[in-house]
Amino acid sequence: MKKRTWLSLALLFGVLLLVMAFGSKLQRTVNAATNAPRVIGVDHPLYTADGKLALPENYRQWVFLSSGFGMNYSNSGGSHPMFTNVYVSPSAYQGFRSNGKWPNGSQFVVEIYSPAQGSINKSGYFQDQMQGLDIEVKDSSQKNEWSYYNFNPGDKTAEALGGGACNSCHSEHAAVEHTFVQFYPTLLSFAQEKHLLKPGVAIR
Repeated sequence: MKKRTWLSLALLFGVLLLVMAFGSKLQRTVNAATNAPRVIGVDHPLYTADGKLALPENYRQWVFLSSGFGMNYSNSGGSHPMFTNVYVSPSAYQGFRSNGKWPNGSQFVVEIYSPAQGSINKSGYFQDQMQGLDIEVKDSSQKNEWSYYNFNPGDKTAEALGGGACNSCHSEHAAVEHTFVQFYPTLLSFAQEKHLLKPGVAIR
């Protein structure tokens, strides 16, 4: 009887150690999740109650598509050339690569930076101060399937642009759907291989 009692106590003690170890590991997991950076709008656009688009805070972790400098749609050129960086949401990129079509909820962020010279750089320019950013969204739940938003530096939300100028320009000149894939070297060859380019759209 005494031997069985000690054996039971030993088993109970072992079970308690396992429970404590599991609890400690679970707590570390919870803490890690609690301290994880807040992720907003990784794959799909989020809107405020009054219909404004929320700026996706983690867009720099998205897929980088391209950079440009001094790009302008007018023959007269721009008096203040800017750098642009284009990012696309991960699921949009994966969906496009899978079936050749931008899925509903696709988001494109275009950062705008002023150029600068300095430090040891003796020629050319590097990106300096952010001047704002533009976001293009494909969302069939909105008034227009493709919508466009301008964010000033520091803005967290923005209203969709009215007038339809952006929509009509993208519709007429973009190489694939409403997107300027002709400016994205990471996707242009794929679009050409899969015959996704609109007929008659200027590529070069």
